[in-house]
Amino acid sequence: MNWDEQFLLLFRRCIDAYQAGNKDFTTYYKPADLTFLETIGCKPRELFDFVEDLADEATPSESTALLIAAVRRDYFLIKQKGILSQDEISTDDLPTFGDTLDGINYFPRILTKARAKLRGELDPNIMFGCGGDRKFLRDHGNIHPADFLRHVWAARAKLRGELDPNIMFGCGGDRKFLRDHGNIHPADFLRHVWASGDDNQLIIAYVRSQTSN
Repeated sequence: MNWDEQFLLLFRRCIDAYQAGNKDFTTYYKPADLTFLETIGCKPRELFDFVEDLADEATPSESTALLIAAVRRDYFLIKQKGILSQDEISTDDLPTFGDTLDGINYFPRILTKARAKLRGELDPNIMFGCGGDRKFLRDHGNIHPADFLRHVWAARAKLRGELDPNIMFGCGGDRKFLRDHGNIHPADFLRHVWASGDDNQLIIAYVRSQTSN
């Protein structure tokens, strides 16, 4: 059985338990389940958050939970070499709901959460993909949470020359954004980002390009 099939089987079993009235997620997992979750860099509470929201709010879907888990798994295995981070950010470390980046409300908060999600450093009480995150992504071009995570990863990788060959900087969305904001040459934009050391600029460009579509 592939890992994605195992993930969905576990997810559906947890949904059944929750809908049967068992809200104690710590009782959902057998030792083999916990071992499996650790191999994909997923914390037990992270899976439960998606189970709870789907059961109570009918969103996000199980496929969204799987795609987000896939990004985290890729980062865990590729960047972290399968070694779990010992760091963790708490709610006190998060920007507020009203903080802005490039004039966009909530952007610093979801960006901080996304980076911590990639590294597996979210406190169990913090969910990437919560209602606030979903509203932000919906309001800015209906960006899929997994796509946002991959662009956050790619932005930092691009600055370091580590961009996956399947991810293109300078795609149609990027070109439209740069054309609409002074006809900036992509190479000039990259040099500016490199000079500032700020990968936020690449992520801002992505979000704004999606919003304008």
